[in-house]
Amino acid sequence: MKLTSRGRYAVTAMLDMALRDPEERITLNEISQRQDISLSYLEQIFARLRKGGLVTSMRGPGGGYRLARPPAEISVADIIHAVDEVLDARYCNGGRDCHNGSECLSHQLWNDLSEKIESYLHGITLQGLIDQRRAGAAQTAEIKFEREVV
Repeated sequence: MKLTSRGRYAVTAMLDMALRDPEERITLNEISQRQDISLSYLEQIFARLRKGGLVTSMRGPGGGYRLARPPAEISVADIIHAVDEVLDARYCNGGRDCHNGSECLSHQLWNDLSEKIESYLHGITLQGLIDQRRAGAAQTAEIKFEREVV
């Protein structure tokens, strides 16, 4: 189990889009510049995101990408799965053949961990990440204001 840069960049790019006006089409070049991600790598990622039904695209002048659903309806797990990332901690990927064709002694541990990771990532939406980011920014501004007043 390892989250690669593809999965991390996919989540970052989707969050970048979710922070913008939902009616605005966003180009991969804009995301590339804002997030310092290779444009060619973003093209590969967005082909998978489009195939996964998470973004829509339009070509030509005024073209670009939009989220296919509201940010509250897109989980981090949806994004990770769309770009073909595997977050399974089991060596056997659930096949129960991790030790010479049979289940290893620690199979249940890794199975439980995989289920918890999946459940956790399904519970985090783009909207939740946005709200968390805004709450953090508001708290930082409040602390700064308190320091200036005192």
